[in-house]
Amino acid sequence: MDHSVRLRTEAVERETLAPWASFSDASRGRARSEPADPIRPVFQRDRDRIIHCKAFRRLKQKTQVFLSPEGDLYRTRLTHTLEVAQIARTIARALRLNEDLTEAVALAHDLGHTPFGHAGERALDALCPGGFRHYQQSLRVVDRLEKDGAGLNLTWEVRNGIITHTKGTWAATPEGRIVRLADQIAYVNHDIEDAVRAGVLDAAVLPREATDVLGQTKSQRITAMIASILAHSSGPDIHAGPEEEGAFRLLRDFMYATVYVDKTAKREEAKVARVIEALYEHYLAHPVQMSPLYLRIAAAEGTDRAAADYISGMSDEYAIRAFEELFVPRRWHVL
Repeated sequence: MDHSVRLRTEAVERETLAPWASFSDASRGRARSEPADPIRPVFQRDRDRIIHCKAFRRLKQKTQVFLSPEGDLYRTRLTHTLEVAQIARTIARALRLNEDLTEAVALAHDLGHTPFGHAGERALDALCPGGFRHYQQSLRVVDRLEKDGAGLNLTWEVRNGIITHTKGTWAATPEGRIVRLADQIAYVNHDIEDAVRAGVLDAAVLPREATDVLGQTKSQRITAMIASILAHSSGPDIHAGPEEEGAFRLLRDFMYATVYVDKTAKREEAKVARVIEALYEHYLAHPVQMSPLYLRIAAAEGTDRAAADYISGMSDEYAIRAFEELFVPRRWHVL
């Protein structure tokens, strides 16, 4: 098959991207070798695989901050992911870095998130023998769980960006480093907006030292952070300026001290722990009630690993429905 389309795209990358960008034709490759696609360079192919996978679709019914909020305007894990991808691509394009790689990492970074947001993650972390971290699970989803256990066989660069998107060692690529910053910029600012809409935050009480630097609105603050990153990044070193970084940290710390512990926003989280614990203990005792993929994982890696994989993949609604079917008595209809 004619590979000229892909080759032209790779040639355009070589002509237009910065010397320190991640070039598609120089990828470290995949764990399992595959024939090259005639149309799509490797990172574009990875992005397409992520968009079409089951875990990506389930993000639409996974909590961001507010559990099962009433109203169509609150963020879900999917809308958060799309906002991260938009911010990251804006930065990557301006710095002449690889947009396909940036977008692939951004779209995959939360694939391993539990139902019920970080409340679900904390519950599973307390139950699993080896602990549970969503960024590790995101990599496990693309490596081990998708495509009925075959995985998506993504490139090394995308996988590296996924596992480093939250904390610890920074990504090996500038594109992966962009996603880490974009994730923080997105969640702090859209959580502010959602908290104001929910009535648990008055925008007037945001720290003046932060808003004087970054702006009064979500759009102003995101734009200020992007502009700072563009002005202060040098080569593959991606970072904001000290003034904007300090203001952003102040804003983030304020959110952790107020909204993220607010009783109104978090009042249902005790119930989350009980739901996750009940499901986990049930599937440990009755692994045959999980689907065939997880039975194979139980045989190969242990039932605790399979139960964590199974529960973490659930949407909020599916987890609640499973709990109700298992533990809530049904009415007995007499004929």
